[in-house]
Amino acid sequence: MTKQQAILNLDKVITKTEFSRLQVSDHHIVQTVAISKYSTPEDIAVLYEAGQRAFGENKIQDLKEKSQALEELPIQWHFVGSLQKNKINNLIDLSPTLMHSLDSLELALELDKKLLAKGKKMSCLLQINSANEDTKSGFTPDEAIDMYNKIKSECPNIRLKGVMSIGAHSEDRKIIEASFKTTKNIFDKLEDATICSMGMSGDFDIAILNGSNMIRVGSALFSEVK
Repeated sequence: MTKQQAILNLDKVITKTEFSRLQVSDHHIVQTVAISKYSTPEDIAVLYEAGQRAFGENKIQDLKEKSQALEELPIQWHFVGSLQKNKINNLIDLSPTLMHSLDSLELALELDKKLLAKGKKMSCLLQINSANEDTKSGFTPDEAIDMYNKIKSECPNIRLKGVMSIGAHSEDRKIIEASFKTTKNIFDKLEDATICSMGMSGDFDIAILNGSNMIRVGSALFSEVK
């Protein structure tokens, strides 16, 4: 990907983000995490030069390899994939800026235990299956608030920063909106939560209109199509 293409892609995402953001409030801030799981370190570097700072990977090995290849750049690395318990130590060693996919109490307890052993802490988002789809991981909307507070009280090495959800898999905008509204309603009831991560390349404008302040965008930023 050329720098010209990267700038074009980033400008398109920023323009779309701003259009939605300003319909919410002049003061509503939205952070973009570039999902680079299908991209090379070279493409990440080009997008960084264009102005993007936060990048997300869904596999620990890819996160390790790309962060090492680009260690001279002060990139904010996010982990957005499912975390297997046998890979927890590997993720801790990489010290991601934010882990987006805390999707069970069992995982939280194990992560907290291993963080304690290494003398570290990790910022995380509680993953909510707001669309109630079998193909998605995460806490149900009914249990999310209780589990959030339980993890906050029982896992002192996990810094819960808010929530993450994936929009409903549907062509019906109202169904997608409903899943985002569910997550935002939960977010609003959580004390000290600051991040409501919703929206990807195909629906981030809808997510922002429904309260998202962090979007995860892959293909829209890394596409070669003009």
